[in-house]
Amino acid sequence: MALQIGSVAPDFEAETTDGKIKFHDWIGNSWALLFSHPKDFTPVCTTELGALAKLKPEFDKRGVKLMGLSVDPVDKHSKWSEDIKETQGAAPNYPMIGDTDYNVSKLYDMLPASTSGDPATRTPADNQTVRNVFIIGPQVRSATTRRRRSIRRAGNRRNPIFVSCRSRSSGSSLRGKARQHVLVHLVMPGLVPGIHALEPVHGCRN
Repeated sequence: MALQIGSVAPDFEAETTDGKIKFHDWIGNSWALLFSHPKDFTPVCTTELGALAKLKPEFDKRGVKLMGLSVDPVDKHSKWSEDIKETQGAAPNYPMIGDTDYNVSKLYDMLPASTSGDPATRTPADNQTVRNVFIIGPQVRSATTRRRRSIRRAGNRRNPIFVSCRSRSSGSSLRGKARQHVLVHLVMPGLVPGIHALEPVHGCRN
């Protein structure tokens, strides 16, 4: 079943580039942005992860934690991080899940429950539905979700994927403000540094 807005985000344990984590404990009282990519070393994903690394201080100011995911193993993520740093000027400074058993992808309805086998044999096309952004608020409730398309728009621009949550009044940290009205800003890859609202801004409540 797809994750519904306002529902409790599924908890899980997973191996990440920062060690083993239990998702709900890792979120704590923060907001979280969980984003997934179909395969390590794909060019657009490389750009996106580097851009998020540069934007992380802005998310930190707003009490938002970042976590990435692909079905490739953690040791491959580490090698990919080196490539991201070399090509984008910044390596991921947030944990990346190695979802090699597809557990998280299935929990969050990114892959069918029947998915199995060696992730190394899977192509980006096999994992094309692992292109999601989940915004999860305090009390680990889903604020919104977004599935990204794999096609290009006119002008060679892709669908926006980056999200920043901040208070309407001051842009201050949302930590501990579970009922605070939130603005979600969708940011196009390449617009770094800074956060720019490029689509209509939608209000959401935890």
